[in-house]
This record gives sequence, structure tokens and C-alpha cells, in this order.
Amino acid sequence: MKKLVILGGGYGGMRIMQKLFQSGVPEDIKIVLVDKAPYHCFKTEFYALAAGTIPDNHIRVAFPNHPQLEFINDEVSHIDLQNNRVELQNHEAIIYDDLIIGLGCEDKYHDIPGADQYTYGIQSIEATRQTNNALNNLPRSSRVAIVGAGLSGVEIASELHESRPDLKIFLFDRGKMVLSKFPEKLSKYVNDWFQDHGVTIVNYANITKVEEGILYNHDEPMKFDCIVWTAGIRPNKVVRELDVEKDESGRVVLTPYHNIPGNEHVYVVGDCASLPFAPSAQLAEAQGDQIAQVLLKRWNGEDLPDELPEIKLKGILGSLGKKQGFGLVAERPLTGRVARLLKSGILWLYKFHNG
Repeated sequence: MKKLVILGGGYGGMRIMQKLFQSGVPEDIKIVLVDKAPYHCFKTEFYALAAGTIPDNHIRVAFPNHPQLEFINDEVSHIDLQNNRVELQNHEAIIYDDLIIGLGCEDKYHDIPGADQYTYGIQSIEATRQTNNALNNLPRSSRVAIVGAGLSGVEIASELHESRPDLKIFLFDRGKMVLSKFPEKLSKYVNDWFQDHGVTIVNYANITKVEEGILYNHDEPMKFDCIVWTAGIRPNKVVRELDVEKDESGRVVLTPYHNIPGNEHVYVVGDCASLPFAPSAQLAEAQGDQIAQVLLKRWNGEDLPDELPEIKLKGILGSLGKKQGFGLVAERPLTGRVARLLKSGILWLYKFHNG
């Protein structure tokens, strides 16, 4: 009996399991899923949980139930690629024949003193619950700093304004305008939304230090009752410790078939994989489709295609509270109610197909 071990039940891991079970897993294959959460979480919606606009049972579903699947609820502590061995914190080590690493990401603090100690985050369900508790227990008129004005920062700032309009929210951005990597039309729309709703944007920010309740911007101290960090991500610590080739962001360099060069039995999916796109749930699912295809062909002794289809992403959507949104769909800017409805519709479909 061969053993496929999947580390992480995120978007990539879920898609791989679905595709394998739909296609028919060979009878001599056992699949072991390891995840520190007891269910699959919709990480793209963590911002809303943190802000308090949805309960946590709205953004999770059970892992698949299949006779060839075993689930281990634990955290990975080390991967030994030389001996095909995965070490866990609270269970015996697992020996694998094939391995899929989908351990996700952590906050990147850019070596800023105190950032890891005195800020809240939304990169895991545990961290998001803590952030939710901190934000929603604040007294009226409390000051909240959100560091990082990318997609996550924009969404949590807008959702928090909707949940707690009594708070004074400050969004810190390193550029001249939020979402500066998006088309100017979208950036301006989001920037105007924040101005209209009383959220203060601090442009050209340079956070140099964080202390308890104090954020230093250009070395100038500013007092806050809560500081939320959304200023970048990096691969999971276990992946950072792997002795394999990585790109400048610390993500694992892969072959066109998504396995580690020189080892066709170890694949990397999602935020830890070096791909020509920014990490996203959509990308992890597209990659998961291809990994499942490669696995089935290798298991069945079939030749792999000369090349896999180029991954093409459909676009990106973001929310501004429950009624407005923005995005790029087929490279066309989209703003307003329609963008928000599209995002809600995609979430509903995802829940439907995974529930």
C-alpha cells in the first residue's frame, strides 16, 4: 500500500483530494491529510471574521469523507526529505511515498522590532479569532491601526468600519495610494471610499518599530488601542527550513509538474510554491488540479504530457463592506455593487461544492 501524505487542507489540498476522489484513487493508495485545524477554512474570508461581520462557522466546512482517507489533526514540526519522513508535534512520524506540501504562509514582519509581539494578524484561524476578540472588545472611539494596504488590509479596514463605525481606523500604506499595483481607476475608487467613510489613510508610511500600543511611523510614535498586521506574507516556517532551492521570496522552486527538482515524489502547492503569480486561493486550486492529474498518471504508469496547460487566472475581487466591491475580471476594472455580488456568488458556489 502506497501512502500519499498531504500537509495542509487549504485550497490546494482540498482541490487535490476532490480531483483524486472524483477520478478514482487506485486501490493501493492511502491518503493521509494532516492539518492543525479540524476542518477546512475559507482563508479569503478571514478579514470578515476578524472584523466581526460573520461568525466563524460560516467560513469552514468538513474535510472530505472517503474510505481511503485518514485525517490527522496535528501540526507539522519537520519534513525530512532524505528519509521520506514527516514529524508531527503530537503524533508519531509519518513515512510517505508521495508528499504534497501545502502548509500556507505566515505574516512577514520585515525585521521590524516588536511587530511580531504587539500586532494581531489574520493568517490562521487561531490568529483571526484572537484578532476578532481584540477588535470587538474595544471601547467606543478606540484607535485601530491596520498596517499594510494590500487586498487584506483594504478588506479588513472596510469591514471593520461596517462592523464598528464607532472606531477610529487608520490604514497605513507604503505607497502614494492604496492598492497601487491595481489600475488607477480601482485605486482611486477604493481611496475615495475610505475618505467618504472616515477611514484615515496614511500614505508613504514607513513603520520602524512597534511597542505595546505604539506604532512608530518614520520613527514618530503614534498611540493605538489595537494594531493589525497585513503587511506581507512568507512561507510557513517548516518550508523555510527545507534545504531546497527557493526564490527571493523564500518560496520553493518547482519543475513544470509542480514537484521539487530531482524528486518527483514531493510536490508543493499554494503559498509556498514559486509561481509567476501572487499567491491566491484561485492559484492554489488551479495548481491542485494539475498536481492531481500528474499524480494519477504517475500512479497508473502513464507518460506525462510534454507540458501542462498554462495556468490562467480569471481575475481578482475584493470587498468594501457588504455592499460595495472592486476587482479585475478578464483584465477589466470592476467597481461597486456588481463586484461585491460577484464575490459573494463565488463564495456561495465554493461552499456549495465543498459542503
